[in-house]
Amino acid sequence: MTIRNGIRMLAAVMFTDMVGYTSLMQENEERAKLLRDRYRKVLEEKVFEHLGKVVHYFGDGALTIFGSVIESVQCAKDIQTELLKEPKVNLRIGIHAGEIVYDDDGVYGDTVNVASRIESLSKGGCVLFSSKINDELKNHSEFKTKSLGLFELKNVKYPIEIFALNSDDIVVPSKIDFEYRSNIRNDSIAVLPFVNMSKDPDNEFFSDGITEEILNALSKVEELKITSRTSSFAFKGKNFDIRDIGKQLGVRNLLEGSVRKVGNRVRITAQLIDTLDGYHKWSDTFDRDINDIFQLQDEIASTIVNTLKKSLKISSQQKPLVKIPTTNLEAYQLFLKANFFWNKWTPADVRRSLELLKKSVRLDQNFAQAYSALAACYVYLGAIGQFSNSTAYEEATKYAEKSLSMDESLPESHLSLAMANLFNWKWDEAYKSFQRALELSPNNADAHHYYAYYMMAIDNKRKAVIEAEKAHELDPLSLPINTFLGDMYLNAGMISDAIEQYKRTLEIDSTFRAAINGLGWANYHSGNFSESLRLFKKSQEIAGDDFKSVANTGFIYAKMGETEKAFECIKKIETKEQSSSEINYTLDYALLYLGLGDYDKVFQYLNKAFEDKLGALIFIRSRSWKEIHDDNRFKELLNKMKLPID
Repeated sequence: MTIRNGIRMLAAVMFTDMVGYTSLMQENEERAKLLRDRYRKVLEEKVFEHLGKVVHYFGDGALTIFGSVIESVQCAKDIQTELLKEPKVNLRIGIHAGEIVYDDDGVYGDTVNVASRIESLSKGGCVLFSSKINDELKNHSEFKTKSLGLFELKNVKYPIEIFALNSDDIVVPSKIDFEYRSNIRNDSIAVLPFVNMSKDPDNEFFSDGITEEILNALSKVEELKITSRTSSFAFKGKNFDIRDIGKQLGVRNLLEGSVRKVGNRVRITAQLIDTLDGYHKWSDTFDRDINDIFQLQDEIASTIVNTLKKSLKISSQQKPLVKIPTTNLEAYQLFLKANFFWNKWTPADVRRSLELLKKSVRLDQNFAQAYSALAACYVYLGAIGQFSNSTAYEEATKYAEKSLSMDESLPESHLSLAMANLFNWKWDEAYKSFQRALELSPNNADAHHYYAYYMMAIDNKRKAVIEAEKAHELDPLSLPINTFLGDMYLNAGMISDAIEQYKRTLEIDSTFRAAINGLGWANYHSGNFSESLRLFKKSQEIAGDDFKSVANTGFIYAKMGETEKAFECIKKIETKEQSSSEINYTLDYALLYLGLGDYDKVFQYLNKAFEDKLGALIFIRSRSWKEIHDDNRFKELLNKMKLPID
């Protein structure tokens, strides 16, 4: 791999980040900007006093470097001391020292990554730093420090001991504040797919549906960390040791069971297992009439919560965890069948899901969950180009709003509405819906995943990484989420992290094209054009279609100086466009002309994408388009989309 060119130097790296800035912007924009301006003014004054340099602002945060560890810590202390005065600014600070690479695009290297991870661990008002910083402070009696313990930081090979600055002038955290971050959490649980024990294999949709309903019920318990469906269902039909599953999913507890459906009778067996020692914490068998299915789901979920409550600080459940969504069992079974096909995630299966849901709501016009699922289908089909943007997001909005008019507490409806608003460039509306979805379902991996899209669109790269990492923590085996985490690392300039993440994704599935393409882009940004081209061609081979990834290969050809091959790729798109007029290739043309360096053509197509209201234009701030980000025409485009330039 080609090494990034730039100045190599030793430095202390300090990350700072305002806590709750985005929420405050929605509640009181004037106050949020006042506090941000105060934070930046204090930061710049103190950094100047201590001979540092603010390298990069990212929304409500900043990256600063110093030539001296002592100056960096004193600066951090002075900043927190000042910002704890009225009007208070709730700020997190993390510091690490080591070698960095400094070039025109910013500061890079493992030192930057570690400082960033330490800052994300921090609490408002305190100063955290690594053992390397602490070692430098030992001969300086004016600094008192406090060990918080060893922490495993993401993409850092070995655990690092983290310290806090111990001073009466600032906030000093306790070890208890950080205990849950250092090991597998006792309050973590995954629900494995319940086995279909019915004679009819077609009843698999029912056993899968029961599993998912119990998982959704448990996700409403805020104190529990729930692994998402995709990762749990990766073990469907496989014979793994419970301890191995626990390690792969990073959970302490597993719920497994079986479902037998005979006529109108249902038998469900379930057991809760400790993944550390295989001990069965609880097991039971339930025989019920199918008309009691919702009460049964609630009974199982509530029993699990009460079992875990004995050893954890979990609130007693005053309300049922499972609502009765419909009184029409035929409509409910159609809904479960629709979910079964939805989870296959292919265009044909999602269309089949759509038709089943339409039948379901015809049987029960007050079935809020079915309307919510309809909205999700239209968002998916619009995002992959199966429907026009106007049709897809108009229908998604209609069904999401209809669902919420019946039941405002459905997080999936808020999420579908958020995505429809995001692709329609309604930023404030999208933000509010994302916040409500996360408030209702904080353990929803998809909500964190898609919220990262929003953060990427408004150019808050750091928050996009944090949300992508949260989604990955909740759904560690999801291929799209794994790949997207690599995308966010790449977008934030964490290229080595991105490469490692794409490789980890390909260890799960070596044929997953999105990860192969992501690895291709990471190699391009590392300067390794030939490897990038090889990967894009590999993606085409796996697809069995040399038109797939044609814009990517054409871009690389252009960057390698092989302009004739780049123009051949343009001709391929022109030919394809004539035979499939329903698909929009505007951004493919823009990318190819970007590779050729014809910026006039690039903006011609980007402005056409704006006129066509292409939802994918929200990704225009990604690293792939970085070379035009300083062009005034790019800023004009952001203004037209009503996106913040700063």
